[in-house]
Amino acid sequence: QKTLVRGRVDAWLRFQPAAGGSLRLNTALATELHGLHAELNDIWELGETAFNPWDALRWPGLVQASGTDTDAEALEAEVLALLDRALTELQEAREREGAALAQLLLSRVDAIAGQTAALRNHLPELEKALRERLQARLQELAQQVDAGRWEQELLFYLQRQDVAEELDRLDTHLTELRRILQRREAVGRRLDFLMQELNREANTLASKAGDSQVTFASVELKVLIEQMREQVQNVE
Repeated sequence: QKTLVRGRVDAWLRFQPAAGGSLRLNTALATELHGLHAELNDIWELGETAFNPWDALRWPGLVQASGTDTDAEALEAEVLALLDRALTELQEAREREGAALAQLLLSRVDAIAGQTAALRNHLPELEKALRERLQARLQELAQQVDAGRWEQELLFYLQRQDVAEELDRLDTHLTELRRILQRREAVGRRLDFLMQELNREANTLASKAGDSQVTFASVELKVLIEQMREQVQNVE
């Protein structure tokens, strides 16, 4: 937990003393194995099948080494030091991977920022087109439209189609993303949250699409956000 924040590490140690001591037979276990062999012969009615001692030698603990004392405390210290070194190397590898992922994510952030900037530049043209479209529809309904009523309907329509707030929130999230990606600490959960927020704004933007350019931009945003979301799963 001191080294890794996300994920789990499972470690196994198999200790086998070095050769050098004498071998001895666990006679009690050998006798028990021989008795079990005879019992199985009776249960399965196998007759007097021979007991193969070479097969029995493969049984764990039948042959034991003696004369090889092990310093348990020294062994524990060495194992823990080895584990610490392995975790340090893992953390260093994660940091290298994280730096590469940060650059990849920043490139997507820049691409999203490019889309939002293009949409901002397009807003005056979009508003003009929406005004003309609404005016044409109203003129179809009546030859003479009350100016006050027309302005009210126009304002209501433009408010429903306005995407400036979504663009503002997207820019705010992008600023936060850039700030987080510069930090040298666990930021995975924060990035998960920001991916959800970006996706929410992209969906709202798509629902307000007033023309093909907004539609195209919202699709591009969703693609970029999904690419980022997949990479964020690898961030600690």
